[in-house]
Amino acid sequence: MSDYRSASTEPRHVAPPQPGSRMARRQAAAAPPQGPQGPPSRGRQVKGDNGGGGKMRVLAWVSIAATSVMVVGSLTGYTVYRDAFGHINQKSVKADIITPRPEDKGALNVLLVGSDTRAGEGNAQYGQKLARTADAGGKRTDTMILMHLSPNRDKARLISFPRDSMVQIPKCKNEATKQEMPPQRAMINSAYSTGGIACTISTLETLTGIRINHFVEVDFSGFKNIVDALGGIEICLKSGVNSKKAKLVLPAGRSRLNGEKALGYVRLRDYGDGSDIQRIKRQQNFLSKVVAKATSGDLLTDPSKLTGFIKAAASSVTMDPELANDPERLIEIATSAKSLTAGGVKFTTIPWIPDPEDKNRVVWKQPDAGELFNSIINDTELPKESPSSSTKPKVTIKPDQVQVQVLNGTTTPGKAREVADLLTKQGFKVVELGNFQTADGQSLAATEIRYPKTAATGTDYAGVLAGQVTPKPDPKAGKVRAATSEPYAAATTVQTSTAKKKAPVVQLIVGADFKAIKVTKLPDSVEQSTITASEQKSVCV
Repeated sequence: MSDYRSASTEPRHVAPPQPGSRMARRQAAAAPPQGPQGPPSRGRQVKGDNGGGGKMRVLAWVSIAATSVMVVGSLTGYTVYRDAFGHINQKSVKADIITPRPEDKGALNVLLVGSDTRAGEGNAQYGQKLARTADAGGKRTDTMILMHLSPNRDKARLISFPRDSMVQIPKCKNEATKQEMPPQRAMINSAYSTGGIACTISTLETLTGIRINHFVEVDFSGFKNIVDALGGIEICLKSGVNSKKAKLVLPAGRSRLNGEKALGYVRLRDYGDGSDIQRIKRQQNFLSKVVAKATSGDLLTDPSKLTGFIKAAASSVTMDPELANDPERLIEIATSAKSLTAGGVKFTTIPWIPDPEDKNRVVWKQPDAGELFNSIINDTELPKESPSSSTKPKVTIKPDQVQVQVLNGTTTPGKAREVADLLTKQGFKVVELGNFQTADGQSLAATEIRYPKTAATGTDYAGVLAGQVTPKPDPKAGKVRAATSEPYAAATTVQTSTAKKKAPVVQLIVGADFKAIKVTKLPDSVEQSTITASEQKSVCV
């Protein structure tokens, strides 16, 4: 396997800014940024150096607050903040995405990237010595976070992708040269350093199946500006800090950090056990406080503070023009974001295991990571109007009360067991597997859900199952005859059920159009690597 650590020291090529752009003016005014950075840290299991990894993760995370408040600010009238929104730096990359793109299903997925470019006023001073000695214009990222907002914008999940993840990067178009680059297996952050934001989007869409609607980039000086515009962030430490590497001295207990101290805090390594995992937890705790403050009433109800923050946030980030120049889109997001509070924000690190080929690298744990992606892909349903009294379910039914016979109506062997295993993980009581034979011997075109004609509550049980299947079938009365059937025994999960003896057995006949079973119950590894913002209020780390 190639040594991608040494490859990270090669000069990086970045597309020049457009003449007259804000970034071009910044570069003209700033001293030329110097040389490439040293190699990345040795992996998530190893105590790293005091480099840029910590900064990068939080730089991207703080852009969440920037993005959220810029759209939430429009709640009080977009016209008032039109000038502030005009400060947003823009970069169009749509034409450079050359891989097939997943379907857009109505959720909002924004890629957040912390860029360590030394270009721009105020950025060069934060690089390592090697990064300030030669080539101008280099950039890379140690942070890629996908912010997922549900279709009704009342929940958010922020998924962090470890930079040391070894993945298959698809063919990409180089951001600077516009030449096509062949596929390769490499660390995930090399997609950004060698191909730019378009290659990063292509890589994540290919790996996850999730459509990325927009992107936000934020740099070093942008991080400082955002924290200062918020009036600082209060943290709580279990023990004091005296770090020469991070140039940070803090007492145990509570401290309010300005932008400069916040940079030192998020890059802090020589604290606690010094592990990367503990550092990530501190960063997630820090970001939760940023989100809480950025969405607090104190900021949103003070026009002067809000205008100043929006200007600081807008000038500190780069977005795609489709988001930056679409006031209707911003207002639509803002209007529906009223219920998005710190309590509705979850931070998740992709479940991972050591890479069998290199213990200093990681690979995503499967099928756990896939189930997390599935939950986001199929988070598509908007709230429906309350049913009338005549259409309300006769009984309240949970998945473990629904008994299911899964029949394979396709020509793909093993499909029934595959679907049965997925249903079991979501709590359904699968009782039988089997096959369904069409008259012509071909695959059933559309998936069906059927319940006994004589079952008074059959529609209710079938409806619970239908809500978990994509695309969603319309339940029908009258069951079909199975060509073959056998009892189902869960391969990996011991089933426990509260299903009543009189509950009907509902049939799921898998057709050619079947895509997925919605994931609403995530694996333990995902839940264990997730924190909720509201739970971090009084946590000392």
